[in-house]
Amino acid sequence: MNTLSDVNQGVNTLRIPVHRFSVPLSATRRGARLARLLAAEQLLVWEAPLDPARLIVAELAASAAVHGKVPGRSFRLGLAVTACGVLRIEVTDAKGESVPRRRDAAPDPAESGYGLLLVEELADRWGVLVGPVPCKAVWAELDLGERR
Repeated sequence: MNTLSDVNQGVNTLRIPVHRFSVPLSATRRGARLARLLAAEQLLVWEAPLDPARLIVAELAASAAVHGKVPGRSFRLGLAVTACGVLRIEVTDAKGESVPRRRDAAPDPAESGYGLLLVEELADRWGVLVGPVPCKAVWAELDLGERR
């Protein structure tokens, strides 16, 4: 007969966050700057490498402030580090109908910047989660074990 501790030992805890941080910020340039500063401070507390994480935070937060802005609504910065050494950066905004897409070619600078191309280059993985309506979350993950 299995006991509860026997069952718990079979649970994979590698993806469960050992550190978590989340903060709402105004969807402004000042809010985007504050996201970068708060992320850098939190990474220092966790003794995690600053770069390229703070660059990714800066790009995702700036994108939320510019392209995901809804009057009167904020965006949320979330950071989490898992037991297997993955840093997940997530920026959630209130403009779910405006979903970024991967690009095979460089974007037209008149239409948008190069922020997501930079994120794609720096992150080990990235993507978009849509919902709950009207929100979306753009996330990026870094494997910290290779960067320490």
